[in-house]
Amino acid sequence: MRHSFTNPNRCVAGTIGAPGERAFFIQVRSDNRIISVALEKAQVQAVANRLEMMIAEVRKVNPLILVESLTPDDAPLETPVDEEFQVGAISLAWNDQTQLIVLELFELEDAEEDADADVLEINFSIGMALAFAQRSKALVNAGRLPCPFCGIPIDPRGHLCPRANGYRR
Repeated sequence: MRHSFTNPNRCVAGTIGAPGERAFFIQVRSDNRIISVALEKAQVQAVANRLEMMIAEVRKVNPLILVESLTPDDAPLETPVDEEFQVGAISLAWNDQTQLIVLELFELEDAEEDADADVLEINFSIGMALAFAQRSKALVNAGRLPCPFCGIPIDPRGHLCPRANGYRR
C-alpha cells in the first residue's frame, strides 16, 4: 500500500522514550490524516544530512528558487503514535516539474510479505524539507553524551570504557 502526501501540514521526526532507549519516528499529517513510521536513529541522521546536501545542490543549480522560511516545529509527536511500519529502504529525489522534494520510506521487507510492502511517499517544499532536516539533526544530537575517551554514548549509570581498560566512567 502506498501512503502519499503532497505538501503536508506537518512532517517531523520525533522520539518516544528516554535517551538511550528512544524509539525514532517520522510523522506526517495532512488535515486529519496522520501516518507514523518507525526507523533507526542512523536513518534519521542520514536523511537529514542527505536533505541538506540535496537542498544545497538544488539552490546551486537554480539560485532563483523560492525557499520559504518556516517557524521551527518543536512540538512533540501527535499522540497516539501508531507505528504503520518499520522503515527499511529510503529514497530521496528532486522533482523538477513540481519543485518538490520526494522522500519515500519503504517498509522493512519480510521474505514472505515482499509483495505487500508499504511505502510512505512525502512530497514537500524545500522550506519544509530544510525545517525537517534541522529538527532531525537537533533530535539526533539530543541523545546521550559521548564518552570523551572512547566516543561511546554514556548511559545515566555510566559505562564501561574500553579506553580505560573496563573501568567505569
